[in-house]
Amino acid sequence: MASGGSNVVLAYEDAYTDLHRPAVIIGGSFALAAVVLTLFLVLQHLRSYTNPAEQKWIVAIVFIVPVYATESIISLGNPRFSLACDILRSCYEAFALYSFGSYLIACIGGERRVIQLLENESIKRLGKPLLEREEQQEEIHQKSFSNFFFRPSLIGKDLLTIERFGLVQYMILKTFCAFLALLLEVFGVYGDGEFKWYYGYPYITVVMNFSQMWALYCLVQFYDVTHERLRSIRPLAKFISFKAIVFATWWQGVGIALLCAYGVLPKEGKMRTALQDFLICIEMAIAAVAHIFVFSAEPYQFLPDPENRKEKVATETTKAVVKVEQNNEETPAVLEKTKTQVEAPGTSIKESVQDIVVEGGQRVVEDVVLTINQAIGPVEKGVTKIQETFHMKTDSDEDHVESKLDVEEHVEQHLPADASRSEPHV
Repeated sequence: MASGGSNVVLAYEDAYTDLHRPAVIIGGSFALAAVVLTLFLVLQHLRSYTNPAEQKWIVAIVFIVPVYATESIISLGNPRFSLACDILRSCYEAFALYSFGSYLIACIGGERRVIQLLENESIKRLGKPLLEREEQQEEIHQKSFSNFFFRPSLIGKDLLTIERFGLVQYMILKTFCAFLALLLEVFGVYGDGEFKWYYGYPYITVVMNFSQMWALYCLVQFYDVTHERLRSIRPLAKFISFKAIVFATWWQGVGIALLCAYGVLPKEGKMRTALQDFLICIEMAIAAVAHIFVFSAEPYQFLPDPENRKEKVATETTKAVVKVEQNNEETPAVLEKTKTQVEAPGTSIKESVQDIVVEGGQRVVEDVVLTINQAIGPVEKGVTKIQETFHMKTDSDEDHVESKLDVEEHVEQHLPADASRSEPHV
C-alpha cells in the first residue's frame, strides 16, 4: 500500500514537472496581454482625466487585472510565493469592490446628490401627508435594518450608510483574514484547501464567504434603488465584468479545493495552486478585453459643452433616409443630424496620478475610520448601558439601606422613654 501511494505521488510529481513549463509560457503570454491592455486603458483615462470624481475609481477598478495577472504568474512560476501572492490579490480584490461602490456614488453626483435622491425616493414611495410622513419616517428609521431586506427604497439616506458599511467591512475583514492566514501558515495550522476542523482554512473561508456575500448584497440593494439614475453608464455590464473577476476566482478556488478534497483532482498543494493561477492568467486576458469596452475612456475625451471654441472640435454627421407620403405617393427624404463635440485638452499624467493616489487615499481612510466608529459605537453603547444598569442597581441598594436606617432611627426617636428603658421579663 505504501509503495502504491508513493507511486501515485511520484506520478503527480512527474505530471507537474512535465506541465509546469508549458503552463508558465502559456499563462505568461495571457498575463502579459492582460497587463498591456489594461495599462493602455489606464493611460487613456489619465490623458483624458476630465472627471476625477469618476475616473479615479475606474482606474482603481480596472487595475485589478494587472494585479491578479502579475501575482498569478509569479505564483505559477515559483510556488513558494503562492501564499504571499494570494494575500496581495485578496487585499486588492476587497479594495476594488469598494472602489466600484464609490464609482456608482460618483456617477450619481456625489454623496449629497445620493442622499437627496434616496430621501426623495423614500418620500415618493411613502406618498403620505406631511404629519403622517414624519411619523412613518420615524418608524422606518427604527426598523431600517429589516426594511433594508424587504423595502430598501423606504429607508432613505440610511441605505447609503448600510451600503458603505457593507463594502468597507469586507475590505477590512479581507485584509485582516489574509494576514491571519499568513500567520497561521507560519505556525503550520492554516491548511490551505483542507476542510478539517483543526485547520484555519475552513473557518476563514466561511467568514470571508459571508462577508463577501453581505457586501455584494448591499451593493445590489443600492443598485436596485438607484438603477434609473445609473442607466446611462450601463452599470449592469460594468458590474458583471468586474464581479466576474472577483466572484469567479473566489468560487473557482473553493471549487478546486473541494474537488481535491473529494479526490477528483490530486491533493498535492502545488498542483491545486498551479491550476488556480493558470486559470486566472487566462481569465485576466479576457477581462482586460472586456474592460476596454465597458470602462472605455471615450466618454471623457470630450467636453459636455463647447465653452472654449479654441479647442479641437469634432463633428459627427449621421444621415438617414425616410419615406414621406405626399399626394398618395412615397417620396424619399434624407435627414441629416450633426453632433458637435469639443475635444477635451490633454491632462498631465503626473497630476492625474497624484489626484488618484492622494484624493483617493484620503477618501478610503475616511471611510475606514467612519466604518470602524460605526462598528464600535453599538459596542460602546452596550457597555455604557450595562454600566448604567449596574450603577442604578448599586444606587437602589444604597438607597434601600439608607431608608432602612432612617426608619429604625425614626422608630427609636418616637418610642416611649420607659419602653426604651424597660428590659424583657424572663
